[in-house]
Amino acid sequence: MKILALGLNHKTAPVEIRERVTFGPDILAGALRSLTARPEVTEAVILSTCNRTEIYCVLGSDGEAPVRAWLAGFHGLEEDRLAPYLYAHVGLDAVRHLMRVASGLDSMVLGEPQILGQVKVAFTNAEACGGHGKLLGRLFQHCFAVAKQVRTDTAIGHSPVSVAFAAVTLARQIFSDLSAQTALLIGAGETIELAARHLHQHGIGRIVVANRTVERAHALATQFDGFAIALTEIANHLPEADLVISSTASPLPVLGKGAVERALKKRRHRPMLMVDLAVPRDIEPEVATLGDVYLYTVDDLQEVVDDGLRSRREAALQAREIVDFHAGEFMAWLRSLDAVNLIQGFRQGAEQARDEVLARALHQLHAGKPAEEVLSFLAHTLTNKLLHAPSARLRQAGREGDVRLLDAANELFQLTLDAKATPPEAGA
Repeated sequence: MKILALGLNHKTAPVEIRERVTFGPDILAGALRSLTARPEVTEAVILSTCNRTEIYCVLGSDGEAPVRAWLAGFHGLEEDRLAPYLYAHVGLDAVRHLMRVASGLDSMVLGEPQILGQVKVAFTNAEACGGHGKLLGRLFQHCFAVAKQVRTDTAIGHSPVSVAFAAVTLARQIFSDLSAQTALLIGAGETIELAARHLHQHGIGRIVVANRTVERAHALATQFDGFAIALTEIANHLPEADLVISSTASPLPVLGKGAVERALKKRRHRPMLMVDLAVPRDIEPEVATLGDVYLYTVDDLQEVVDDGLRSRREAALQAREIVDFHAGEFMAWLRSLDAVNLIQGFRQGAEQARDEVLARALHQLHAGKPAEEVLSFLAHTLTNKLLHAPSARLRQAGREGDVRLLDAANELFQLTLDAKATPPEAGA
């Protein structure tokens, strides 16, 4: 049996290809049943996110061609159309790839933690459909433990790698307890959404989203238990804000020095952190001259982001060592399954020989033969039955000069060979 990882991601395929091969919740169960119904596939897990679609499966045969064909056919694509964007990993490479994915080492944002949750959901979905068995079950559980170790033992997720993350990290340094703070977010684009997500994850007390289009602000605010206002209402809510993060596409500042001065007076000069992530700037530069305001721009945070990326890359080297070690450990366990089957077969053969000889010995006892004679027959016959096949194979290896097999037998049976020993009698 072989473990195969087949798929595409943000590094190998453009979005127009990735969106053609996604597996939404409505089709995932049917897809898993369809895939595992193929005779070559004994177990399968499908991971499908906005950045990757990957199939992890156990194959009874070595080739991945049937899985490639199934993936293309399921989505109504020509196989040649999809082939240039696909990658395939087998065995150790497949195990290592899954561990790297779950640990955030293969993500668009190095070290991002969301992918581990997505891998766990993929595993749970496969479990509900009966898609995976003992082998993939063991692999994914091992993988979750490795990802946890990577997060615990390295700094892969500690450093900011986006300006939104850097802004929230800065806020956490200034306000030790975000649960008592109010954040005013100006804009409703991707950067503000990411900032809102980070703030929510770190327990911000209250979120207010201001945007030119109130409906869009409301759609974002409701995701994080906040509320929405129009840009024209900012002055009324600014005194409530301990933290302001702004990122709009406005060609002119949306927040001036005068509005901030009035807000500070109402706040009784309690400090305010303001982070302007827009280019051109949303907050007038003169605001920085006010005594109770800490104003940072995107340029101020970019150095933090660059340092964070360097830190994560260094942590990734340590994380890859952890992954490589545990991937090797899993493959050693997988290889041990072959030994288990071999041992079981060997024991079954020995037990069958024992039962046959024992039955004959009991028959002799019942026929009245002396017990000593029957015991001698039992020992001699059972010994010959157990040793006949290996003895014959070793004699053949000796005639053919198969030193490798002779050495293996010597190690297996822990023999101490005497070079001066007399040769066995003919027929022995």
